[in-house]
Amino acid sequence: MGGIQTIDVRLEPAHAGWRLDRALAAAVPTLSRERLKALIRSGAVEAEGRPVRDPATKVRGQEALRVAVPGPRPAHNEPQDIPLTIMFEDEHLLVVDKPAGLVVHPAAGNFDGTLVNALLHHCGGSLSGIGGVARPGIVHRIDKDTSGLLVVAKTDVTHEGLAKQFAAHSIDRRYLAIVSGIPKSREGMVDAPLARSAANRKKIAIVEDGRGKRAVTHWKRLAVLNDAALMECRLETGRTHQVRVHMASLGHPLVGDPVYGRSGKTHSKLLKELGFGRQALHAAELGFTHPVTKHRLAFSSPMPPDMQELLSALGV
Repeated sequence: MGGIQTIDVRLEPAHAGWRLDRALAAAVPTLSRERLKALIRSGAVEAEGRPVRDPATKVRGQEALRVAVPGPRPAHNEPQDIPLTIMFEDEHLLVVDKPAGLVVHPAAGNFDGTLVNALLHHCGGSLSGIGGVARPGIVHRIDKDTSGLLVVAKTDVTHEGLAKQFAAHSIDRRYLAIVSGIPKSREGMVDAPLARSAANRKKIAIVEDGRGKRAVTHWKRLAVLNDAALMECRLETGRTHQVRVHMASLGHPLVGDPVYGRSGKTHSKLLKELGFGRQALHAAELGFTHPVTKHRLAFSSPMPPDMQELLSALGV
């Protein structure tokens, strides 16, 4: 904890014309590009003794830069004995099958009772500190009310290796979703950039103004239900609320989605009868290459009982 690590970097001629954050990410592979962006904006990157605060600054190549990296700040998370379903664990990482209703990371309104609190108890503090916060371990997230598989890093090397796979879109993530209405096609793809909505900061929206990050969802209709369908959604990218927003953009929002869904009277009545109070979305399959052993790992999680009950009530 604490202390500042100083890293001196000499950019390569091949970096000429690159953005500063991209060039630094190539030169300092132990720091993620997002982490470097934050450091640049905070004034922690200097060129010729002066801070450079714009990550988009074009570099000439061969510049000498100095990066001041603060030690990770405490996450202020308390270990809590919360039951976890562990699908796989070794000294480098673990794969968790998260139940619906469990928040992944502490935030406003959910400072405890989260997956991170459970992991701190389970791992005894051995979680990675990438991103400037000590021991979060979280490489990716799924929504509070989405169930399913999540990989967690125990070491910084593992975290960085997994993050690179997410950035390269080489992680296999397949979701099961129950959507309102029946898509006419059996399969398709949504390639639509996502960003936080300017009208409602709590929502994600498809944007075409250059603010959005590329988001690609490949979908397949698995079963036709009563004014609904069971879908498989394979993520090429992994953006916040990606499946929920992309399915809604097709006119087929997730059944039970309180933010992007508009279930008709039939579904609303059924959801109330079943006590189904979440979006019908489950992270069913997860595959990746172990960053240390280099073995390809693949995991699957059965559809949880509440979604099985909803499927049965809708006609499967």
